[in-house]
Amino acid sequence: MKQSTKSAIKTYGIAIAIPLAIGILSALLTMKNMDLYTRVKTPPLAPPSILFPIVWSILYVLMGVSSGMIWQKRESNIQSADTGIAFYAVSLLFNFVWSILFFNFELYLFSFFWLLILFGLIIGTILCYRKVNRAAAYLQIPYAVWVAFAGYLNIGIWYLNK
Repeated sequence: MKQSTKSAIKTYGIAIAIPLAIGILSALLTMKNMDLYTRVKTPPLAPPSILFPIVWSILYVLMGVSSGMIWQKRESNIQSADTGIAFYAVSLLFNFVWSILFFNFELYLFSFFWLLILFGLIIGTILCYRKVNRAAAYLQIPYAVWVAFAGYLNIGIWYLNK
């Protein structure tokens, strides 16, 4: 196997493992409170709770592939790549903390505003990634759409349960 192929496999493996690990850690820290979703009133279009881990797993893989693509093409536009990766890293932190705020502390309104910041970070990631690799930027779009939908659910839960 060529060294470049080994390097790419390592890059993508690490890039995918990072968001998956963050998602798993978040789930472990909130698992005792996940029944909250079944205890609260939810807005129309609220999906069944079984859908969330499936969607998030797919999103984490897409996010990882996307960041791996940027890392591989980093030299073509170092400033945009580094800024995009920084936006992405902070978005992972905000994503992680949101679950704790929402499920463990039940801070629904605060969690909604936290999601708005997260959404902005994702848009920043997309815009930076687009300057480096369009496909990598496009792979972040499902993340943005899902977070927007999560925002709808979040504000709906706040409103219906205040």
